[in-house]
Amino acid sequence: MSLKDYLKSRVFAVQVLIGISIIAVLSYLFFHWLTFTTDHGNEITVPDLRKLSEQQVEEKLDDLDLDYVLLDSVDYNKDFPKHSVVEQDPIAGSKVKKNRKIYIKINSSGFTMVKIPNLIEKTYRQAVPTLKSLGLEEGTITYKPYLGKDMVLEMHWNGKKLNPGDKVFKSSKIDLVLGDGKVGFDDTELDTIPATQEEIPVNAN
Repeated sequence: MSLKDYLKSRVFAVQVLIGISIIAVLSYLFFHWLTFTTDHGNEITVPDLRKLSEQQVEEKLDDLDLDYVLLDSVDYNKDFPKHSVVEQDPIAGSKVKKNRKIYIKINSSGFTMVKIPNLIEKTYRQAVPTLKSLGLEEGTITYKPYLGKDMVLEMHWNGKKLNPGDKVFKSSKIDLVLGDGKVGFDDTELDTIPATQEEIPVNAN
């Protein structure tokens, strides 16, 4: 039988069907095994752990067969309770496998203290970025007569005048007193200029 006749024969067709069937069965078994070994379809949704205490985190993750790792504490954030979770990785809503570790960061117990920099005679545009770089906030701005416009003359916190080097809580609002740039020569001062010796009248004897 020639090759051409063999390819057209019933025997060849049966062998092709058998080969396709074997490949299909093997593929099914392989993907079924792969699904089983990777636990596909049994993923766990990561809960939102923010604002929970470490004990609450442990209890919640235990129920889900998840674990956690405490990375660090972050600077105090007033929007979160003390010693509560501020950040987590993976984020809430992520799909993870059983026993996956969730990394968390805890809110510190309070604001840290920072030193007030020397902003006197600095411009307003220089002062504000310096405050923000230290974790401080811009407070109320007031003006007083001074030749240098927008120059920092005084710093205040909660009504108390600050000196460079004083310590305040991080995230505090620092009030600034700036120069208005309007100080100049006043004509009224001419009336107060003392008379010279030549202008003093001589009493006639």
